[in-house]
Amino acid sequence: MTPSLHVVAAGLLTTVQDRGRVGYQHLGVPVSGALDPVSLHAANLLVGNPPDTGALEVACMGPTLAVEADDIRIAVVGARAAIEVLPDAAATAGRGVAGMQSIRLRRGEALRIGALTDANVLYIAVEGGFDIAPVLGSVATDIRCGLGGWQGRALAVGDRLPLRLARAGERNEVCFQGLLARPRRRIRVILGPQDDCFPDSETAAFLDSEYTVGPSVDRMGMRLKGRAIKHSHGFDIASDGIAPGSIQVPGNGLPIVLLADRQTTGGYPKIATVISADLPALARLTVGSKLGFEAVSVDAAEAARRAHLAELAAMNDKIIPLQLARTNLAPRLQECNLVSGFVDAVDE
Repeated sequence: MTPSLHVVAAGLLTTVQDRGRVGYQHLGVPVSGALDPVSLHAANLLVGNPPDTGALEVACMGPTLAVEADDIRIAVVGARAAIEVLPDAAATAGRGVAGMQSIRLRRGEALRIGALTDANVLYIAVEGGFDIAPVLGSVATDIRCGLGGWQGRALAVGDRLPLRLARAGERNEVCFQGLLARPRRRIRVILGPQDDCFPDSETAAFLDSEYTVGPSVDRMGMRLKGRAIKHSHGFDIASDGIAPGSIQVPGNGLPIVLLADRQTTGGYPKIATVISADLPALARLTVGSKLGFEAVSVDAAEAARRAHLAELAAMNDKIIPLQLARTNLAPRLQECNLVSGFVDAVDE
């Protein structure tokens, strides 16, 4: 029997994603790929995969996956969620496990992921990855185009995702020492390329305003609620290329931040573009989250990108044996800064 993960429950939106389908936008093919490539990178490191290996991206509500292999090693990284290992797919309860660590599952056991809380997506990486043929060099799923991933769509009940390995490698489990960085309160942007379509006062107001992530958010883009931005001379322009993080302003004046499944061209003016270093944190924001924008120079954006890549390169240094983490729990709790200090209630 082919080693696989059997989809017992599909979750709200679970897709196969890697770093994306690069090099085909001139043909109208979107890049797609992980909304949060930092969490994808981390999940793959924990199971010993190359950082760009395809994994499962889970949005809002997680799946239940039964193991049909001798054993597998998985890691769950990203949003907080209840993670359970069930003794079998029919079980109603199992043992809770933490994210940000590798976990070994045996044949017949099942992994159940609950509702996501503090972020929009999480990633489930499997040691060895999925045995799925790439399309145009990537296994990323583009649902709108029906391209890549598992049959070009989100997972459905009854699917069996083939695995490259029939059993996990013999090694100890590991975890991350420290957590992923929190999102910035103000997302950094470079103004343009069509900021000249707006009065200077409107651009200034855009940067001074606080916006809220609206309910209309998906892998293609994030509609924001807040102060409407007025155009100088209408909102139609000749369609041109869309970069990751482009902030379009349609006729109603409410910004739309374009994400992984963005179209390759668009005809609304773009007041600014989110810098690449801040895009993963932006993609983690949930409906109702507050955010603002801060304009930076191209030089500053390039410096942020270099720092971001250096952090990714150093991520492997934060991986420690899980047993060591369990025996060194007190320092880890102190790192979490759960309290700000202590007072003596009887000391005057």
